[in-house]
Amino acid sequence: MNGKDGNGESAVKAALPPLALARLQSLRLADGVATLVLDVAGLDGLERDRLEIAIKDGLRGMPGVSEVRLAMTADKPQRLLVAVGSGKGGVGKSTLSANLAVALARMGRKVGLVDADIYGPSQPRLLANEGVKPAAHDKKLVPVPSPWGVPVLSMGHIIAPGQAIAWRGPMAGNALAQLIDADWGDAEVLVIDLPPGTGDVQLTMLQRFKPAGAVIVSTPQDLALMDATRAIHLFEQGGVPVIGVVENMAGYACPHCGKVSDPFGQGGAEAAAKAMGHAFLGRVPLDLAIRLDSDAGRPPAAGDGPQAEAFAAIARRLATWLDNRKR
Repeated sequence: MNGKDGNGESAVKAALPPLALARLQSLRLADGVATLVLDVAGLDGLERDRLEIAIKDGLRGMPGVSEVRLAMTADKPQRLLVAVGSGKGGVGKSTLSANLAVALARMGRKVGLVDADIYGPSQPRLLANEGVKPAAHDKKLVPVPSPWGVPVLSMGHIIAPGQAIAWRGPMAGNALAQLIDADWGDAEVLVIDLPPGTGDVQLTMLQRFKPAGAVIVSTPQDLALMDATRAIHLFEQGGVPVIGVVENMAGYACPHCGKVSDPFGQGGAEAAAKAMGHAFLGRVPLDLAIRLDSDAGRPPAAGDGPQAEAFAAIARRLATWLDNRKR
């Protein structure tokens, strides 16, 4: 056998174990030598050894293959995208996105935040880096650092404060692509703060980037839950797993008497998640401190106390889901 054997390469692929095929970057068969390049990011040494043994065992004695050479690369992290969506605006989706990212960073996760709400960007205010312009490197945007250890990119970093964005769907989709395809360095997770609803930006996300999973945010009242259900169906139709549902503005504790009331109802998001067979990730209270800190660019998740713990508990459940997803 001389030169490159295209038919032989197809046979080699067919003989590979599923994990090797999923991580195969390139394959060349020439003069009886099969050369494979695999992406082994996220695998430890033992897992890599087992993968190498499985490949060589599978190809041993195969006609036309006299030698197997393996190259294993892990230069880039296995980056997962987590979309945070809602069926309607005003349910605290951007606040949750920012605080989830901060809580994950405090857990030691390498995380970035994409403000995909092209028409109504708010992450520069929430993460205290308004007025900072992103740099560019090799024709890619470089995320803007924040005081909370989470790099972020937003249209709010690119346009003038208060400037209206009047773009049709394709332009918004291209803007989203620039934000996600930026130079995110060693970030392992990108939290994507989507605009409310089920429009062009969401469709671009599903079609071009396919998130690993989606977190749905809703307040407890029936109207918000109806819209949240639509968002869930959009992700399900796009083949994106719904990680779970978060109930925001769930209960208000009076700062004077301590009595807890439920101006938006109670438990609706949890009941809806259960009815649709999805996980309930937790509740965030309706708390004046959360609003004041968010407006001041101090994510509550960066501090201590019950407000920080509400976001941390949700982040822990999300981190567990991500770890299981990688495995």
